[in-house]
Amino acid sequence: MKFMATWSAKPGALREAVGLFLAGKGTPPAGVTLLGRWHSVDCSMGFTLYESDNPAAVYESAAVWAELLDVDTVTVIEDAEAGPVLAKVFAK
Repeated sequence: MKFMATWSAKPGALREAVGLFLAGKGTPPAGVTLLGRWHSVDCSMGFTLYESDNPAAVYESAAVWAELLDVDTVTVIEDAEAGPVLAKVFAK
């Protein structure tokens, strides 16, 4: 499964979060593959795409940053998976 996380620093936590990231603490836990990470150009938020068969490991990834970042994570599917479902549900 793929999971998309959006995150933003909590008030006053940006400097500490950046320090941990630069120290290499942004590596996901075992069982989670980092597919990509993007940062907004105004430093207000970012996006991380993970792949894992273990939702608890994805939860761990968010928990590590919970004191510093507001993290929202959703399960996502690609167009190739969504298309047939949409055709089935919305076919007339």
